[in-house]
Amino acid sequence: MLDDERFASEDKEPTDYTGLKIGAILAPIFLLLIYLGKADLGFSVFIVLGMMMFAVKLRWRLRKHVWFWATIVLILALHVPLLFLVRWPDTKVPTIAYSLPIGIVDFLLIMGALGLAERIFLKNPPPDEEA
Repeated sequence: MLDDERFASEDKEPTDYTGLKIGAILAPIFLLLIYLGKADLGFSVFIVLGMMMFAVKLRWRLRKHVWFWATIVLILALHVPLLFLVRWPDTKVPTIAYSLPIGIVDFLLIMGALGLAERIFLKNPPPDEEA
């Protein structure tokens, strides 16, 4: 029954636990901010840093370039004022309903900024880094 070639793959890749790792790294920060009475700030920080870490994970091949880390620091610096300005509404609507689209847009903007920086700073990428 399970002897089919689709299920008996010899080239199994290890499970990627990136989401779990990001959550484990950010959970103490989130819990600390909840304890301090700043749950909305904690949720905003969780979303921003989570999206940033995921974008860094996807572009990890660029980690050896100084401009990559400079772009990450610049994006984080631009997020700091937003963290203190954004206040989540206190409604009966589940928070995920309005925070998930904002998180996705934030992720797309981060990836766009990294893509733009890559095009500017890597004019002729080596053959092994071409997509």
